[in-house]
Amino acid sequence: MGVNKICKKMNGIIRLLFIVMVFQYTMGQNEAIDLIPKSNFKQEIDGKEVKLFTLKNANGLVSQITNYGGRVVSLWIPDKNGVFEDVVLGYDSLEGYLNSSEKYFGALIGRYGNRIGKGRFILNGNEYKLVANNGENHLHGGSKGFDSVVWDVTDVNDNMIELQYISRHFEEGYPGTVKVTVQYRLTDNNELEVEYWANTDKQTVINLTHHSFFNLNGHGTGTINDHLLQINASFFTPVDNTLIPEGIITTVEETPFDFRQMTAIGQRLDEDNLQLQRGNGYDHNFVLNQSLEGLNYAAKVEDPNSGRIMEVYTNEPGLQFYGGNFLDGTIRGKQGKIYDYRSAFCLETQHFPDSPNQPSFPSTILRPGEQYHSVCSYRFSTIE
Repeated sequence: MGVNKICKKMNGIIRLLFIVMVFQYTMGQNEAIDLIPKSNFKQEIDGKEVKLFTLKNANGLVSQITNYGGRVVSLWIPDKNGVFEDVVLGYDSLEGYLNSSEKYFGALIGRYGNRIGKGRFILNGNEYKLVANNGENHLHGGSKGFDSVVWDVTDVNDNMIELQYISRHFEEGYPGTVKVTVQYRLTDNNELEVEYWANTDKQTVINLTHHSFFNLNGHGTGTINDHLLQINASFFTPVDNTLIPEGIITTVEETPFDFRQMTAIGQRLDEDNLQLQRGNGYDHNFVLNQSLEGLNYAAKVEDPNSGRIMEVYTNEPGLQFYGGNFLDGTIRGKQGKIYDYRSAFCLETQHFPDSPNQPSFPSTILRPGEQYHSVCSYRFSTIE
């Protein structure tokens, strides 16, 4: 056998050994992934069966999703050393979500993500009164929003699940029967993609979003104030005492809301700032800088401890950044872990809060014959 043929054969063997080693390493790391038993979610609610599904990608990432509220229950991501941890807050069983004081962990939110002032809006000259479930305001779709219903599973495979829900006319006070389809995809590019479609038979308002609570060091591991955050926004929408936008768009420059450069989340929390006081920290909508094509780059978070990085891309005009201000250490989540004050953050891609009552904000009206379409991509990597 010639030298060239021997070299080519050796190169092929080396490549094969390398692939085997990577596979064995990934499988070894995955042994630490503690999957929640599907039986913990098997139950019937409102005549529909609740189930737990597991998505995986080629790189060993794993996410468990339930059709109750379309929730991301777990999301296992490797750190800079290849060690996997679950980076979203949640519960080990359906009962945890049914009895939780924090009802939005990992959920799909609708019909309207965020707040609508005084639980009312006017459309085509008609006033619609919604369920007031956040003081005098309407929050995240009402008392029984999309987070609290059982979605139909219309398609599922190893790395994708498609969910569907039909929201009936006047459900929680909203006009029109709306058909919503959502896909979760765990791609081989280490993205958790959430894509939404909706149509209606009557003019209505809609604003869908996803509400995972993230801690890139692992759920239940303490503060996220040391995480570094960048938000691609030069403006934000200030709020009143009830967290309803005041109707103006304000520059972030020279304020604690300037995250245009990577900044520790907790670096400016103690500043004397009226907006921080009103939100009990960060709980504000940022006006994203728009790109000319493709999805907008919205945000980036780095955890210096684990080396995990999460980037957010979307076609939405806004991003709600919430810093876990209402977590208070009374919640025990998965594996009995305590979820302390500011031990998670949310980055919710969406239209602006209270848009139905704010004519200067991007419209959230959906008409018959139109299709609502929203995309959110969470992309994971590690610090090199």
